[in-house]
Amino acid sequence: MPLPPEEPQIHESAQGPRATPASGRTAPTPRPVPGPRPAASSRPGRPGPPRPAPPTPRASRDAAAAPKPAPASVPAPAGRPEPAAATPQIQLIPASAEGALDAAEEAVDLLLDSGRAPGELLVVTTGEPHPWATHELSFGEASYWAQHDAGDDVFYADARVAARAGARPVVVVAVNGGPESAAASALSAAHARAGALLIVCGDPQRINSVLGAAV
Repeated sequence: MPLPPEEPQIHESAQGPRATPASGRTAPTPRPVPGPRPAASSRPGRPGPPRPAPPTPRASRDAAAAPKPAPASVPAPAGRPEPAAATPQIQLIPASAEGALDAAEEAVDLLLDSGRAPGELLVVTTGEPHPWATHELSFGEASYWAQHDAGDDVFYADARVAARAGARPVVVVAVNGGPESAAASALSAAHARAGALLIVCGDPQRINSVLGAAV
């Protein structure tokens, strides 16, 4: 009986033919498509030192250090007068010559109760001086005027020295006697030194006549 032809054996190491490109070169490996780069992160375990801020340009530093020029003052137009000082308000408290000093004391108390500081008040008398002034003058004029210059309390002066007193927001005048010339002098000095309010205690008719001539 004839033997069947032997089948060719295929070894595992045998490989089939490789496909080669037409040009004979090996096909290049495809490159990945470039995408957005991830944000740079510090290496774990070794954080790097923070980057110093960029130096400020010299021009900007010099501009910041240079002092700004002060705005020039605008000159007032020629021919325009300066504004006059405010005229104090005048308040009249009727009283007799004998009661004018008491009325002035009551006015001072009301002013202090309303919030006025003692150093804002000046009291002027036309007749007999206030007892406080008499007492303080007994220690000498230097001590008396030192209290006036301190400006921390009510100051009392009579018509003879009222012109030496400085200005205060409120001046109270007690027309408690004295000649007409003393009353006119006291009212004139008081009106010139009162910044906001002038209070006159005395006879209304006498005050109106003297005040009209004094102011």
